[in-house]
Amino acid sequence: MRQLLCVLPLTFLLPGCLLSRQTQNEPLHADRFAALVPGTTTAKQTVEILGAPTDVVQLGRRTAYRYEFTVAKDSGLVLFVVNFFNSDTRADRAWVFFDSEELLTHVAVSLHGIDASYSMPWQEVRDRDDALEAASPEVPPTAAKQ
Repeated sequence: MRQLLCVLPLTFLLPGCLLSRQTQNEPLHADRFAALVPGTTTAKQTVEILGAPTDVVQLGRRTAYRYEFTVAKDSGLVLFVVNFFNSDTRADRAWVFFDSEELLTHVAVSLHGIDASYSMPWQEVRDRDDALEAASPEVPPTAAKQ
């Protein structure tokens, strides 16, 4: 029993790795935004399709709804004295604008939450598009961007 009590504190000093994932709000889906039709869809229909917005902003007599989903992925290496950590946070964001009659005027969407990735502190965190471009050597990078 005495040996166990002596060894137990030492186990907390051993090196290890960690991974964590944090999300905020519900993911945004591109197909739901495709169902929104400017000049036809109302604010009420938008909430029925997308759910409650993160924020509602009054712009004079007009209104804007903000939707946001955030993903943070953390990884780390724990050594005896030195610890290394890396974090990659990405977000889906959308703004939906309505006129004074509560009819949709336009939508702006940026979906990058899925691009969050785990990487060790000595690795560079890259966008998925950059990783795909680097993984396909048959297409020169200049040709892919044109």
